[in-house]
Amino acid sequence: MKKRWVATVYLDTLQIESDPSFKFTCLPKCARCCIEFDIPLRDEDIAKIEELDYNAWEFVDYEKMFYRGDKFLGYGLKKRPFDDGCVFLGDDYKCKIYSHRPLACRLYPFVLIRHGMNLEIYVKEDSFCKGINNPNGESITGNFIIQYFGNVIEEYRHKLGISNNHYKPKNLII
Repeated sequence: MKKRWVATVYLDTLQIESDPSFKFTCLPKCARCCIEFDIPLRDEDIAKIEELDYNAWEFVDYEKMFYRGDKFLGYGLKKRPFDDGCVFLGDDYKCKIYSHRPLACRLYPFVLIRHGMNLEIYVKEDSFCKGINNPNGESITGNFIIQYFGNVIEEYRHKLGISNNHYKPKNLII
């Protein structure tokens, strides 16, 4: 996987360094990531989707497993047999469970790696994603980072025992 650094978030202070020359946008009616990308599911993802009255057997591919080293991360999301698209991809190229979609879907094409109190953000440079470095895309600024990753940043800070208001800059909303 070829990846490129686009930002670092300092979780203790919420300071952000980013590469504003990089741009990203999710293009309408594209859905290439929903076809090309194998989606790992966390237990939390499965529970959120089950809240929509889906049975896990309808969407979890128990034969596809994801590992980081020897640590089991989770199972994969099922694909449709006729086009290899996600089982939740609609005919209109929109996600049927958008507000409950798995974390991997919410983050794509970005990869987050935590090193202590730093959260590094990289972009996976997949050739099929035409939104990566798209001239009509949004620059990777602090506002983009908070809009796109705010919930994940909040979760990391909570796990690290950092109060969300202790170092929070006045103009930052998470």
